[in-house]
Amino acid sequence: MKTYKIAVIPADGIGTEVINPGCEVLETIARADGGFRFEFTHFDWGSDYYRKHGVMMPADGVDQVRGFDAIYFGAVGDPKIPDAITLWGLRLAICQGIDQYANVRPTRLLPGLKSPLRADLAKDVDWVIVRENSEGEYAGAGGRAHRGLPIEVGLDVSIFTRTGIERICRFACDLARSRPRKKLTIVTKSNAQRHGMVFWDEVCRGVIKDYPDLDIDWMLVDAMTTRMVLKPGTIDTVLASNLHADVLSDLASAVAGSLGIGATANLDPSRAGPSMFEPIHGSAFDITGKGIANPIGAFWTAAMMLEHLGQKDAGDRLMRAIEEVTARGNVLPPDLGGNAGTRQVTDAVLASLESMATAAE
Repeated sequence: MKTYKIAVIPADGIGTEVINPGCEVLETIARADGGFRFEFTHFDWGSDYYRKHGVMMPADGVDQVRGFDAIYFGAVGDPKIPDAITLWGLRLAICQGIDQYANVRPTRLLPGLKSPLRADLAKDVDWVIVRENSEGEYAGAGGRAHRGLPIEVGLDVSIFTRTGIERICRFACDLARSRPRKKLTIVTKSNAQRHGMVFWDEVCRGVIKDYPDLDIDWMLVDAMTTRMVLKPGTIDTVLASNLHADVLSDLASAVAGSLGIGATANLDPSRAGPSMFEPIHGSAFDITGKGIANPIGAFWTAAMMLEHLGQKDAGDRLMRAIEEVTARGNVLPPDLGGNAGTRQVTDAVLASLESMATAAE
């Protein structure tokens, strides 16, 4: 029997409230399948760890998780600690330390859920956003000088490298080629960012020459937000820089009903190191401890992890279980218009999985 070793980092806020149910769901899937199992190792890194130790994770934290098959991550952020400490000290440190350069965020309207878009538009939402995850606007280059003085300055420098652009563009093209519509939209802002983004365009144009079978178009990022709302059916696979895709993917989840359902894979396509899977909703301290956090994003993330580990059938079963629950509509969390708590939603998905397993016997 195959054993997958998973590093579990719930981290902050509702991360702890949705990742543990996610582990329950994964264990249930594995028991029903019978051909694989999970071995979870939990790490207490995050803002509470920072309060005790002055760092978000140990200095050798990246090395500690490097040998796992995957990382299951909750959320990072604490209203009492600057985001520049929490995010850079944990999530980005892992993503960049392991070179998880491809961030993949799927979006579609799950059965039974309501979109803020008109129904005739919302039915066409079926997208995958590919985010360059290692450089660009989140490269971390820059600094502060003359602090506290009238001439104080803060500087962030976007870093775009030929290698970084080429590899993420090729990844996005391959992903678009694997989808039925074979359509890719490349997002840019080269009308205003005349160096890095112009370079982005040039390198992408070189890469796409190897993909003549794809239907490829280009959009400025601000125009892309309008297109996502007014013409969602014209979109399939989207490639964007680190910051642009971060913003667009949050809009995508809102269009699909809630940030609470959003899923993410931070991939090292070379598989030299583990990839990290996380829901996109953040730590949400305004609802932490209330038992109402939406676990669907964490479950969808778990399905992405199963597929990455080579268990696509199991991942598909998990998505069917999620869709059965949302389609019924009687067990939905508050952010999706219901009044069910995290435990109730989890139990409903578990019951659906168990029903599938019984029917298969």
